[in-house]
This record gives sequence, structure tokens and C-alpha cells, in this order.
Amino acid sequence: MQRILVIQNKRIGDVLIASVIAENIKKVFPESKIDYLVYDYTIGVIENNPFIDHIISVNANELKEFKNLLLTTKKVRDDNYDIIFDPYAKFQSKFICLFSKAKKRIGLVRPNKKLPFRFYTDVVIKTQNKTHIAGKSIQDRIKMIQGIFDINNTIDFDYVPKIHLSREEKQYLLPLTNTKPILMFGILGSTPQKSMPFEYVAKLIDHLSTNYDVNILFNYAPYQQKEAKEIYELCQHKEAILIDIYEESIRGFIKLMGKCDLLISNEGGSVHIAKALEKPTFTIFSPYVSKEDWASFEDGILHTSIHLKEEKPDIYANTLSDKEIEKDPRYMYHQLTPDLIIPKLDLFLKKQF
Repeated sequence: MQRILVIQNKRIGDVLIASVIAENIKKVFPESKIDYLVYDYTIGVIENNPFIDHIISVNANELKEFKNLLLTTKKVRDDNYDIIFDPYAKFQSKFICLFSKAKKRIGLVRPNKKLPFRFYTDVVIKTQNKTHIAGKSIQDRIKMIQGIFDINNTIDFDYVPKIHLSREEKQYLLPLTNTKPILMFGILGSTPQKSMPFEYVAKLIDHLSTNYDVNILFNYAPYQQKEAKEIYELCQHKEAILIDIYEESIRGFIKLMGKCDLLISNEGGSVHIAKALEKPTFTIFSPYVSKEDWASFEDGILHTSIHLKEEKPDIYANTLSDKEIEKDPRYMYHQLTPDLIIPKLDLFLKKQF
């Protein structure tokens, strides 16, 4: 029996996407035991996953301390894994791989990057051009299996990340007295760099509440309550906003999203959760985020998005690199105005109602 570890010490969306490794490697090694090493705040997206046998939870801040990294590495080493997948390939995960004793250590690295010495026994180069509707990030996770193991094209790979709800979770009820469609709006990104200007968010919400007979729920992280309140106060038409319906935990959000009709959101983990729950999504991309990497399953009907680079490509002609834009994306974000977003948003909503 193969003992397999997937290290994905990153954010919620990354962990959910990486779950496709477990489902598909089980097709190669049906009797294998698969563990996932993830940050504690991301566990909710892989709970109850039948392809994952055990979740190793680590605290993001604690793992930055070298003594805790050593303890985690020792635990991995003592567990005697045969195969380790490292889709993130940063210092912590590379360090764990190096001292793990695993016979096969598979790392995912960027094109043209100097290949890591000794950290991995096998290196997979990230996809340069999108060739699957799943998007490059999911393609690359599948590639970590396709490109390494001798499977002779006999495996029918599943590219769709899934969230597995318990029977009790499926019975979750919303405290609503009407039957209007329920729109979840991801009003803030996971970081300030992924968040639209607050006044733009408020204008979009006002457009929804004025033109559609719907309930609107806000999605944001617990630490973003102050910012969420600021956006709420900017809204001119609050009658459709159900500000009191909110879940603080990831698992709670999943149950809540499961009862919504669709998601409108800044690009991030909530979008991947909604797609895994088979909910339609309209995604607003940050100016520096690669749409080819992260826009998954977009068909112009159930899933669609908007990116400044597509709306105003000339702005990118002689501008900063994506990394430099990420440091301060405010100017670029202000170019993606509600007037640009609303026509595409309306077209999306007309296909849903």
C-alpha cells in the first residue's frame, strides 16, 4: 500500500483545487492511503472528502517559526511516506520534502525557473497555455500525476474539485420567509489587493437591489467585519440586503452557499467553493491575477468573469509587471468601473433567471 502526502500550505481555493490530486491518484493506486498537510483555517473545504484519509493541520504563523517547521518535518519523516506531492513549492514545503525520506517527491515549478536541487525526485513544469476548460491551475495538479506515473492513458481523470456535504449539512435551513432568489455577493477579496474599491461594490449592490427582486447576502471573512459594515453603509438601497445572515466558519459558509442560487464575487476561495457546489458564478478578477490560471470551467453561461486586461488591454501595454501591480493595485482597480461590469453582470443574470 502506497502512503501518499499532499502538502498544500496555502489559501482556501488552492487547497480545494489540490483535492483533485487525491481523487485522481486513487485511480492510479486504489489501495493507497492519502494525507493532506494544510493550514488549519482551510480544512473546511476538504472535510468529509472520501479520497482523503487524514488531514494534518498546521498553523500558518507557527509554521513560520523554524522550530515548528522542524517538528512538522520530523512528523512527516516518521510517517514514512512513499510519495509526496508539493504543488506550492515554497520554502516550507520544499524543506519538508527534502528531509521526508519519501522515495518520490514531486514538485510543481514555474517555466524557466532554475530547477530545485535535491528537494524533489521529479519536477513538473507549470502549463504555459490553457488547453482545458478547468484552467491552468487545475491542469497542473492533474499534470503532476499524468506527467510522472506510467498510466498509458488508461485513467479517466476528473478535473472538477468537489465538496462533500454530510446529510445534516444538506438539511441546513435559512431563516427566510420569502422565496426570492438568493444572491451571495463576495464583497471583499481574501486580501486588500484582491478587493474592489468599496464605492464600486456598493454601486453594484445598488444596481442589483434596484433591478432584481432578490435577496442579497454578504460574504466576507470574520476579520473583515469593519470593512463589510463600511460597504453596507455606502449602499443606497439596503432593502434587499440580509446583513444578519452570515456564517463565520468555512464549513458554515459552504452550507450557506449551498442554499444560494448563485455567487457574484471578487476572485478567490469562495468562487471555487461555489463551483464545487455546482452554483453559477460571476467573478471579478483582480488586475494582477492571471485569468488563464484561475478562471475554471467558464462557459459564458453558468460561469463567467470580467478582467480589466480584457476590457482595457491598452492599460497593460507599457505598465508594471503583475507582481508590481499587486503591491498597489488601486489605480488599476479604479479603471474597472461599475459601468464596465454591469452590462456583463446583467447578461449573466439574464441567463440564470
